[in-house]
Amino acid sequence: MRHTEDGLPVTTDADDVVQALNQFGNELLSHGKGAAVVFEAAASDPDCALAQAWAAAAYLFLMTDEGRRKAQPFLDRAIAAAPHANARERMLVAAICAWAADDVPRAIALHGDVLTQWPQDLTSAKLLLIHQLNDGDVRGQLATAESLLRADPTRRFVHGLHAFALEQNDRLREAEFAARTALACDEADPWAEHALAHVFDTERRTEEGLIWADRYGARWDRCSSFLYTHNWWHAALFRIEAGDHDGALALFDRRVWGVRKDYVQDQVNAVALLARLELAGAVVGARWQELADHLERRIGDRSNAFVDLHTLYGLGRAGRDTAAHQLLLGFAARARRDDARCDVWGEVALPAARALLAHARNRKREALDLLTPLLPRLIAVGGSHAQRDWFDRMHRDCLADRTPQPRRRLAA
Repeated sequence: MRHTEDGLPVTTDADDVVQALNQFGNELLSHGKGAAVVFEAAASDPDCALAQAWAAAAYLFLMTDEGRRKAQPFLDRAIAAAPHANARERMLVAAICAWAADDVPRAIALHGDVLTQWPQDLTSAKLLLIHQLNDGDVRGQLATAESLLRADPTRRFVHGLHAFALEQNDRLREAEFAARTALACDEADPWAEHALAHVFDTERRTEEGLIWADRYGARWDRCSSFLYTHNWWHAALFRIEAGDHDGALALFDRRVWGVRKDYVQDQVNAVALLARLELAGAVVGARWQELADHLERRIGDRSNAFVDLHTLYGLGRAGRDTAAHQLLLGFAARARRDDARCDVWGEVALPAARALLAHARNRKREALDLLTPLLPRLIAVGGSHAQRDWFDRMHRDCLADRTPQPRRRLAA
């Protein structure tokens, strides 16, 4: 038996495994590039249930069928080792298995139990916050962050996690204070920087947003491609608000697209930025076509409604009608599954998909009719306030264009 740097027991006799798990947790919380160290831990001790579970989670973060396939051998070893693991490790194995089975509500409940009993486990808490964000549970995010803060307000990363949760609950003054508190204590907290960008975006403090990018941007090179491209995505949004379309396009080409073109989160950032540029009146040229070459490979994954909506819109803008239709059929098939998320897919994601595809094909009257009743419910597909603002902007674009158009139903 060994213990992590947080004093949590790990069922292993290998010091290098614990060191790797410590590093994995820190990389996850700091959105660093070194999370793959968890695979070293898993290889070093195949009987360590926690190392196997976190290695599986690293693949599940890919949010693709390939990621799920690669996660399965680690899940199998985690399940086999679980009877010899401690209670916290068994809960975490069960939580990762639930995630792999697309039972996110159960995963949230299990990570919540870990939080209650072991609030010092920030790695589990971070994954809980990610699930709550993807589930549209803003109150849950805040409750999680507040639990961490109560347990130990001196812990690294806790104030940054709290800042983002506060912003998602529209408590902007408190969110800004928490983000600045985090950065005063730790200059290497890109999630706190990200929370600050959300405050500036929500309050349309564009000039401060531009200063924010200049101040912190040089530090994002150490981040994983998700937060690297996402923070630069925020920087590009400030450029759009300032009327600098050329600057925003330059950020798209150099900072947002092209880091990991096969990673769905980078694809989401790219689709969302091109869409906003076009809504602002910019001409994006052939960028949709190059992006769609990568989006087409994702039409069978069905791992996240928010991701799939972006994939569908990008395919629609690129004129990839066959792939878009296949993906739309996938939305309908996912909605017919009898599980905890089928209502969200059927009642929110599927009609939203039809609306987005109609807008992508410039059938704005149809898009308006579909999108209008959905706006209050789109939080259910996940994403942050800033990301879901895309739907509101699209809705306003439809309202501004009420010219008569032929209506054609989209089959699914």
